[in-house]
Amino acid sequence: MSWTFCTSGAAITNAGVNVNQKVIASGGTLAKWSDEAEGKIEQETTTAWIDNYSGLADGTKNALDDVAASLIAMRIISFDVTGYLSRESDTLLNVNDDRVTKGMNVLKAFGKRTLKKP
Repeated sequence: MSWTFCTSGAAITNAGVNVNQKVIASGGTLAKWSDEAEGKIEQETTTAWIDNYSGLADGTKNALDDVAASLIAMRIISFDVTGYLSRESDTLLNVNDDRVTKGMNVLKAFGKRTLKKP
């Protein structure tokens, strides 16, 4: 179920301004990477987020968006790094990887915490 957690625009933005234009024009490839990202998130967090997505709090949706967009961006960047400036692709991959790691940790702990209202 492509693009439940994030939009293609969010993923492309996370991939940076020097992204390969051919890959971002390929809707089928991006949709496949979106499906893979959503599957990875559900597998690693052992939670079927898609089944109850509309009932999730906005903060949880934002966390899912952040992780999914970063996972897809990493695929986009890795596909072709030739358009990036020196070390730009490495920096973008590292930033996105950090967002994925931190976001996954939050999502994994989701069931163990309760959100408090201010």
